[in-house]
Amino acid sequence: MTGPAPSPAFVAGATGYVGDALTRLLASRGASVAAHVRPDSPRLAEWRARCAAARAAADATPWDEDAMAAALAARRPAAVYALLGTTRRRGDGYEAVDYGLTSLLLRAAVRAARDTGTTPRVVYLSAVGADADSRNPYLAVRGRVERELRASGLPWVSARPSFITGPDREESRPAERIAATVTDAALFLPRMIGARRIADRYRSTDAEELARALARLGVDGEGIVTGELLRHG
Repeated sequence: MTGPAPSPAFVAGATGYVGDALTRLLASRGASVAAHVRPDSPRLAEWRARCAAARAAADATPWDEDAMAAALAARRPAAVYALLGTTRRRGDGYEAVDYGLTSLLLRAAVRAARDTGTTPRVVYLSAVGADADSRNPYLAVRGRVERELRASGLPWVSARPSFITGPDREESRPAERIAATVTDAALFLPRMIGARRIADRYRSTDAEELARALARLGVDGEGIVTGELLRHG
């Protein structure tokens, strides 16, 4: 998939599997990309070098609402990508990272938009089944973020893929890979008998495919976008 890329763009979660792919893709299309890296990251120097090689700028703004709002006001991105996530349930878990930092980023984007008179599109990486009332904490925090997106007053889009996995993923997630493989196999028959839309909603995707969809959504996405539209929309 090709198409226009928003310029400039701010990618939060740029050191993750999808964020890294998106940063490289947008930069390759000529976008001015600020790739956010935690200022206390032990790999900060490495990520600065990787961003430079991709022709993107590493942004090490602290996770502080005032600082983030100032950074976004200075950069005036056309699209703010919220791709934050963790697999840990304790410590920096779903509540602190997946919800807390994403909510902070959204509030900062709203403030920056108000201060500069701009309207950046917020592109959020959610998940299929996101629901604020879910008993699953992973899905519940994503539903809560979507609720805040609706109330933000900014243009927004929430991408809801199923499993995100691939052989090029640096972080080993064997349980997720196994689950994705089993799910994809189970969806083979529905695809063969014509239920392609449902199968595409739930089958796994990799970072490159998802990055292409997110780049498009950063230009003209709106509302909730599920797996079948991430592939074919």
